[in-house]
Amino acid sequence: MDARLSRRLLAEGLGTLLLLAVVLGSGVMGERLAGGNAAVALLANTLATVAGLYVLIEVFGPLSGAHLNPAVSLVMAWRGRLRVRECAPYVLAQLLGALLGAWLVHAMFALPLFEVSTRLRSGAGQWLAEGVATCGLVLVVLRAPPARAAGLVAAYIGAAYWFTASTAFANPAAVFGRMFSDTFAGIAPASAASFVAAEAGGAGLALLLHRALGTPGGATAATAATEGRGHGEQP
Repeated sequence: MDARLSRRLLAEGLGTLLLLAVVLGSGVMGERLAGGNAAVALLANTLATVAGLYVLIEVFGPLSGAHLNPAVSLVMAWRGRLRVRECAPYVLAQLLGALLGAWLVHAMFALPLFEVSTRLRSGAGQWLAEGVATCGLVLVVLRAPPARAAGLVAAYIGAAYWFTASTAFANPAAVFGRMFSDTFAGIAPASAASFVAAEAGGAGLALLLHRALGTPGGATAATAATEGRGHGEQP
């Protein structure tokens, strides 16, 4: 493995670790401080996620494209913005980062380190919500102006926390990591496969919609991730 790919994989793994730490950690803190008020806990979780996601995209975007999400990496590979042979290492780095992020949160909050979530999230409404959330996220990634991609992605996820029934996981790596945390933001393994399937469907629909809408003015966020502010070279 060459040094440039190693650095990009490190960026993806570390970025996903920190993303899960933000999502899960703010969920734990919000629940502890909200006094049983789920709306306040979700608001705290949302604000922390929006801020954290924006920073992570800005910091890791120039290194790896800041996918932090297997659905995004697969879409980038499909569109030729990521080498196909690099897609699997990207996804593995993201999954490992998500697991380590969950363990980090548990260590910080003195929770059991090895834990499996019992929080069931199922039903047609939740599955539809995950498809919608992921479709919107991937569409924003594909069409956002490069200079505004971080803010638009973070803002969309913040909104989707509230307008979707599933609170917008929109990320198979997040689903994986959140299985190992029986906290406010966790998801039971029994619910995970359906969420990931819905996310895959949403990502596929986003690709179709992007094609139907035509090329936006200027470079897309996907292009920026590899050409302008991504790897610094064509993948």
